[in-house]
Amino acid sequence: MPTSIDLKKGSLLLLDGDPFTVLETTVQTPSARGGATLVKLKAKNIRTKQILQKTFKAEDRVEVPNFEIVPCQYLYNENKENFIFMNKETFEQFTMSGDEIAYELQFILENDDVQVLLHDGNPIGLQIPNSVTLRVVECEPAVKGDTVTAATKRAKLETGLEVQVPLFIEQDTMLVIDTRDARYIKRA
Repeated sequence: MPTSIDLKKGSLLLLDGDPFTVLETTVQTPSARGGATLVKLKAKNIRTKQILQKTFKAEDRVEVPNFEIVPCQYLYNENKENFIFMNKETFEQFTMSGDEIAYELQFILENDDVQVLLHDGNPIGLQIPNSVTLRVVECEPAVKGDTVTAATKRAKLETGLEVQVPLFIEQDTMLVIDTRDARYIKRA
């Protein structure tokens, strides 16, 4: 088993039986002799999407889950509740509920490639890229002289996600969106 100091951003681990992905790690070295090096961890529960902050000693062992990451393709949805994916290696299809992957659904379209996390052969979550390219389907008009506050406006993307964008963005513009915090990065 690896130690907590071995954990990096994107690492997978089990905490209290739940699978987590590491979002951030900070190593604190003691200023006094004999003090233990601490690893502060920020992780997201793959099933519930809750964020957890935990502190470990550097020598603490962490449990790594038996995950399999499988390349898949998102095919379609049934009644906005069940989402059908296809394993690109075996061509098997499986269903994931919208509750399990609600956050990730804001960034994927039909026929997009994703990575599915399997635990004991069962799908438990999606891994999506850190950025995706999506089309603006609706946006507020830019009002000249309306830059007293922030020079942004709301835009609705083809997945239904709404983001704040600069005033020069128009409908049908392709944008690069950061999937970690659902914000505009740049035009594609």
